[in-house]
Amino acid sequence: MKEKTNNSQFEQYKRIVKFLGSTVIVLLELAIYYYVWLNYYNKNMQLPFWRRGNWLIAGEYLLLSLLLHRLYGGLRVGIYKYWSLVYSHMISIIGVNVFSYVQVVLFDKRMHNPAAFLVLTLVDLLVVLVWAFVFKKLYVLLFPRKRLLLVYGNNPMFHLMNRIDTREDKYEIAKTMSIDNGIEQIIKQAECYDGVIIGDIPARVRNQLLKLCFEKNIRSYTVPKISDILLRSSVELNIFDSPLYLSRNCDGLAWDQALLKRIEDLVVAGAMLVLTSPFFLVIALMIKTTDHGPIFYTQERLTKGGKIFRIYKFRTMIVDAEEKSGPVKAGEKDSRILPVGRFLRATRMDELPQLINILRGDMSLIGPRPERPELAKIITKNIPEFEYRLKVKAGLTGYAQVYGRYCTTSYDKLKLDLTYIRNYSIWLDIKLIMMTPKVLFVKESTDGFEDGKWEDPALKDRRGKN
Repeated sequence: MKEKTNNSQFEQYKRIVKFLGSTVIVLLELAIYYYVWLNYYNKNMQLPFWRRGNWLIAGEYLLLSLLLHRLYGGLRVGIYKYWSLVYSHMISIIGVNVFSYVQVVLFDKRMHNPAAFLVLTLVDLLVVLVWAFVFKKLYVLLFPRKRLLLVYGNNPMFHLMNRIDTREDKYEIAKTMSIDNGIEQIIKQAECYDGVIIGDIPARVRNQLLKLCFEKNIRSYTVPKISDILLRSSVELNIFDSPLYLSRNCDGLAWDQALLKRIEDLVVAGAMLVLTSPFFLVIALMIKTTDHGPIFYTQERLTKGGKIFRIYKFRTMIVDAEEKSGPVKAGEKDSRILPVGRFLRATRMDELPQLINILRGDMSLIGPRPERPELAKIITKNIPEFEYRLKVKAGLTGYAQVYGRYCTTSYDKLKLDLTYIRNYSIWLDIKLIMMTPKVLFVKESTDGFEDGKWEDPALKDRRGKN
């Protein structure tokens, strides 16, 4: 058996390293912007800013940059992969640079040549590429990947193991053990590794294992159960000498939350429909000229309370694509997908007609993605709690879409959707709306689903019935 990896030498400095890494790149971006501002835009303004005004502009750029970096995760060194880190960072930079250019135009009340801001963004990209590479290498050098012991129950957790294997820079599952080996033997083994991943095991045994890990100073990672999600989102009451957690058993959102959410849907979806109307015309023409079939595709889906509605999409597959195959999900290279359909699916533009569903009240902007009744029936048979998602309206996008992946299992999507339902606020909606553009073109969101090879464990019953 290998000796336990010694991560303690620099582990206590991890936060400092992350902070310094974030500080370096933010100050570099600020310095580049300040140079462009002073030496190009401010000089060409009819009424240029002076010292304090320049400082105010720099401070505003810094604050907005930090806000967007926090929102999109652009500074999560040691957590995101290299290209994910660069991608997250550049979304923030593009956003703050566009805002800064529009601000210059409004200040000076005339159009300015955007070339300097385009060059600024390109320079930022080059700096970010170098920064991300250097700090990822430094991070791996200072904090080598952790060798973990995976404890499993009846389910061997293959899905989780595959996911962890994609982050070989951070973790390595060095050994797996069944809970049947006994807690004492597991703890004895765990002391030889950098931590324990506690999989889906019975709650009583899991609680004992968690307490022992805490007692022995063993790092533990726990796969949450549905009850954990409900407990985490409960309200803490300190009205007695013993803490209580209140789990409100309301059916969905409170009336004031539902009203505010409906106003949000009407305003945002209405504005988006107006802004995207030119795309509707172009896409409709592309689909019609491809095979002369219908432009829209409708399908039965479930929303709040199990109500069935017809969802609207731009048609991306051949006419009557499911006559032979039945209701199966399409893989990335599915032959049934039209050429224009691949583009629409890759950019998620096939979902645009659902703005009509939102205005009609069938759906909301944010919520659990609506499932097909026949698939939901199979999933619910294996996961009875899956119906909990129907406590709110279905959504165009949601918590599971932002924080999950296309091939996230139904059980894990349920946990993500419950996290949203139980923690709902208008601010959470705004955050998820702003974060949705980040996941539109991320390859990781469909990683593992190519060629239709991935299979959701909750749909295994389908093979025996088709």
